[in-house]
Formats: sequence, C-alpha cells, structure tokens
Amino acid sequence: MSWLQDLFGTDKAIIGMCHMLPLPGDPHYDAKKGMGYVVDMCRRDLAALQEGGVDAVMFSNEFSLPYLTRVETETVAAMARVIGELMGDIRIPFGVNVLWDARKSLDLAAATGACFVREIFTGVYASDFGLWNTDVGATVRHRRHVNAENVRLLFNIVPEAARYLADRDIESIARSTVFNNRPDALCVSGLVAGAETDSSVLKRVKDAVPQTVVLANTGMRLDNVEKQLSIADGAVVGTTFKKDGVFENPVDASRVRQFMERVRTFRSGTAASDVS
Repeated sequence: MSWLQDLFGTDKAIIGMCHMLPLPGDPHYDAKKGMGYVVDMCRRDLAALQEGGVDAVMFSNEFSLPYLTRVETETVAAMARVIGELMGDIRIPFGVNVLWDARKSLDLAAATGACFVREIFTGVYASDFGLWNTDVGATVRHRRHVNAENVRLLFNIVPEAARYLADRDIESIARSTVFNNRPDALCVSGLVAGAETDSSVLKRVKDAVPQTVVLANTGMRLDNVEKQLSIADGAVVGTTFKKDGVFENPVDASRVRQFMERVRTFRSGTAASDVS
C-alpha cells in the first residue's frame, strides 16, 4: 500500500487539473474581466471536478503561456488569491504547480496548505522555453526553509516540450532520481498537455523503480484508462475532463463522471483479482 492510499483513499488515484486562466503579468491576461473572473472560472471548474468524483485536485497556472522557468512574484500572489478564495469550496486533497518553478510551487504550497506539488525538480533540458536547468539540492533545502516538509513531491522526469540533455535512458534517469532524491512520485508525460503518455515508457519507468509511485501525467482518456492504470499507480488528468476534450475549454462535469465511473470499474476488477 502506497502513500496514495493514505492521502487519497485509493492506490489508483486520479488527480484532476484545475487550470487557472491567464493571470496578471501573463501575455493573455484579460485585465477588463480582472481577477474576479479568474476566481469565478476556477470555482466553476473545481465544482465540476469534485462533482465528477476525482480523488484530488491540482491547481496550476496552465494558461500562463509561454511559461517562465523563474516565475515572477505576481503570479504566485495571484494563484494564492484564487486558492484562498476557493478554500471554503475545496472538499478533497489538493496540490499546486507553478509552471515551471519548483521553489515557487513550494512557496505556494506552504502558503495555502497544499498536500503535494508537481514540478521539474531534477535534470537539465533543452525545451521550448530555453535551456532548462534545476538545482534539486537547493530546492529541497528551500522546502525545509518554508516549513513544507510534509508536502509530497511529484517529480516530472519526462517534462512536456523538452528533452533531457544527457544521453541517458529513461530507466537510468528513474533509478538515479529515486536513489538521489527519494521522490514521492515520478510523473511520465507526453509531448504536451493532452498528449497520451507512451505506455511503453510508462512501463519501463515502473519496472525500473517498482517501489516508487509512478503517475501517467498527460493524455489519459476513456479509451486508455485500463491500459494506463494497469501500469501506473494513478494519473494526472486535465484535457480529457474539458468540454469536448479541448484543452482551452472549461471542465465538463459529465465527462469527469463518465471517466471516474470507468476508473472505479477498473479498481473494483483489480481488487477482485487481488483477492482471488
């Protein structure tokens, strides 16, 4: 039994993404509608995710495109305002992700009481956002500095729109990441949000570190739930839950319900086979 069971009540956890609209300072922020509109849209998506039955929710500045690797203070402040205003509505465990800045993600988690963060904590990458470096030693020390030691760390080891610079296979990356950093989970992604995670890569990672939680980080859909969850310990799901499965659209509660019904069917079948 993993920590997923303790925190989320299941070993095949589904974390639903609550994407915030562009925020102050972002290129596409709508200053006329203002922050009140951002809060209202996030509240609507949160309600749909919870109504649909996800196990947890993760708030992210998904529409802060193009992303920064060193996020400005106004972004974190705006995200904290949104989560603060929604605090009375949140009924399930939640996490945060300030794209793409591990320290700022921990700052936001400490300020809001988030249970987990997802970020790029290790490695050096060539990406659409430039050369992407990390300093995991400094990051985990910062975690202690802001009293966020109880926050679970979800390491994205196959980041979207980026490639590991060193010539290393994914098994080696997974094993050394686990040995050196003791992550709470490894996240395996497709190319961009909504792109299916390669099941063969997912399996290679899980086989390499069988005692570590491994999550499918992008592209889980109704038609691949069984395939992905038969390998992964859970998934982070965003685009699939949107109206018509379109990234830019709001969350559709009926799509969430349908998806979670499929997940629960899979869970019950897995539990039955374990007993037999």
